[in-house]
Amino acid sequence: MTERLYYHDPFLYEFEGKITEVVPASEINARHGVFLDRTAFYPTSGGQVHDTGWMSMGDSASAARLRVSEVVETEDGRVVHYIQADKPPERGMLIRGTIDPERRRDHMQQHSGQHVLSAAFVRLFNVPTVSFHMGDDSCSIDLDTPNLTFRQVEQVEQLANEVVQENRPVEIKFATQDEAQTLGLRKPPRADKEQLRLIDIQDFDLSACGGTHVRGTGQIGCILLRKFEKVRQGWRVEFACGQRAVKTSRRDYTTLMEAAALFSAHIWDVPEQVRKSLEEQRAARKNAENLLEEIAELQAVRLLAETSSDSGRKTIVRVFADRDLAFIRLLAQKLTRFETNVVALLASTSGQASLVFAQSKGMPFDMGALLKHVMAGLGGRGGGSKDMAQGGAPTTVGLEAALQAATGNFSR
Repeated sequence: MTERLYYHDPFLYEFEGKITEVVPASEINARHGVFLDRTAFYPTSGGQVHDTGWMSMGDSASAARLRVSEVVETEDGRVVHYIQADKPPERGMLIRGTIDPERRRDHMQQHSGQHVLSAAFVRLFNVPTVSFHMGDDSCSIDLDTPNLTFRQVEQVEQLANEVVQENRPVEIKFATQDEAQTLGLRKPPRADKEQLRLIDIQDFDLSACGGTHVRGTGQIGCILLRKFEKVRQGWRVEFACGQRAVKTSRRDYTTLMEAAALFSAHIWDVPEQVRKSLEEQRAARKNAENLLEEIAELQAVRLLAETSSDSGRKTIVRVFADRDLAFIRLLAQKLTRFETNVVALLASTSGQASLVFAQSKGMPFDMGALLKHVMAGLGGRGGGSKDMAQGGAPTTVGLEAALQAATGNFSR
């Protein structure tokens, strides 16, 4: 079993160890896997993502320095280090491991911040955390609660940052299962381990955890709650801590400044400007719809006046190069509602070739069946009801001829 050095010292960035097993690259996994007798590399587990870094073979200055790209905990509790190398190292070789310190510090800030945050939710509102996820850009906790308000989130953020500013000591302790039952842990520990590793934030939180953490809450830097949303199991709160919170805030502020500049407004006025812009867009869209309907009505009246009856019905066939499917559908509706004896075979070549077949209510034809027949010849697809159908064709070639041929279905 691998000795996990980070259990006792999460600030250990360099260590020495020996390769105990090598898993060569394969078709399933293109990277070589290495097991060590001891490691300071943290494997992905408990919501925290893995460390990265380097592994040097031997003691000489010219020793190969291989990139450790991922660290994984196996089902049997061992730690495998995936390295980028042309050929696998040999079992028994001595190595020097180096942890990526910036990534490790970031993970310690996020994970320790999560403990403070989860404890704050319990202390203020008795809301437990059911899961924790650490991503590359942000982290989140899922809370077991049916309701969560903006005011509650603000209060939790304030308390969490007060704890950060107090720079409370964060200690690593160990206890048996029986001992842990009497210590008042924030949540029940896993029952499959006899010896538990505990993270103790002085007078604020005590939790069983195998992750890497800061030595004092001041090293978290700050805790920023960015958003919260309802999910199936409760509520999800997204947050960022430390330098990540600073970068996130800078990115958010820059985005807000750019938006404000577009509106020629102060950043605090951006929400109102966005609301105003959306209202104007809705009004403009409504005006455009009204204008389109007026145009369709005028067009329908003109076409009906220009078309004479044949065998007691008016058959209107038109191809529009400057109108889309929405317009010809609206026009077909107007044509077949204004008079009771109309058949409309309309097409649009603006964008994708589109067809709409329609008839006045009560007429004996089947527009859906007719459209499918025409589409079969054009290589397109479509369908609809007895009185109206629509479809699309891959090309405009043969479109007008197909419409003219379809008029033969209405002759005696």
